[in-house]
Amino acid sequence: MAPFDLDACIDRLRNKQLLGEALIREICEKTKEVLMRESNVVHVSSPVTVVGDIHGQFHDLIEIFRIGGQAPNTNYLFLGDYVDRGLHSVETISLLTCLKLRYPERIQLIRGNHESRAVTQTYGFYLECTRKYGSPAVWQYFTDMFDFLTLSVVIDDAIFCVHGGLSPSIHQIDQIKIIDRFREIPHEGPMADLVWSDPDPEKEDFAISPRGAGYTFGASIVKKFLHLNGMNHVLRAHQLCMEGYSVLYNDQLSTVWSAPNYCYRCGNMASILEVSPGGRRFFNVFSAAPENEVCQVVAWIIIWLTDSFSEMDRVSSSQERQQIEYFL
Repeated sequence: MAPFDLDACIDRLRNKQLLGEALIREICEKTKEVLMRESNVVHVSSPVTVVGDIHGQFHDLIEIFRIGGQAPNTNYLFLGDYVDRGLHSVETISLLTCLKLRYPERIQLIRGNHESRAVTQTYGFYLECTRKYGSPAVWQYFTDMFDFLTLSVVIDDAIFCVHGGLSPSIHQIDQIKIIDRFREIPHEGPMADLVWSDPDPEKEDFAISPRGAGYTFGASIVKKFLHLNGMNHVLRAHQLCMEGYSVLYNDQLSTVWSAPNYCYRCGNMASILEVSPGGRRFFNVFSAAPENEVCQVVAWIIIWLTDSFSEMDRVSSSQERQQIEYFL
């Protein structure tokens, strides 16, 4: 294939135009070469802006770049869950992949639990790729690339960043480095725990997660992990936060959530976390992009036509948010 112009691809995607199937295949192959060279634990320096779950809400990704700054002027760390649920997962992961390939030292992409063949076949990305391209080939290119995404990032040797949380099998950071990550996310084990686990303020130790994968963990687990690794904070995504973020365990753990009005129905705020030299952290809170009003209407039409959410519609709004948070 002839060389492609990454800047032109990025501009095209920002203008909400899809890339061709052959071009996406080439971009994914080139990006895998970049990702293959990265460790399971990537070390970066501040300043860096950290982004939580996006879930195919492309207009909100564009809003993130508007308020946080464009790459490469701003360094970005994305904590995973780029696809599923939202209506524009293809555009979202296409843009992030192009940015990673264009600015590999300025853009870091962590794997989330939705960067998985099994999960994306259930929660939207597979069907979206098939609908927009006429076949699942693009889905296969991206999910093959997901196997190469790193599992964690450490900022300034002090902030441990991961999609989900901690694992009873991992005490030292070096134990993450020896995981074979170049595969589908397994159902159990340390790799699964890193992308599936959640903090639980009511627990002190590890406990079985209601998600059916990973664990919940309490303050004592976080404190011990940070002490053993000479760090001071755990930063993760993975859980819906109605205010856009949450801080737990005497400021030893934060959750950043970057999909406002999640699923075009939850009414939540979102945030990005700006980490400055010296460990200063600022949550920049924002609301849904105006374009999402159209997405909300389209999403409800799809729900009405498929009737796939009829059971969810019978629960209260608070129960609905909990169900989305834990199982979607």
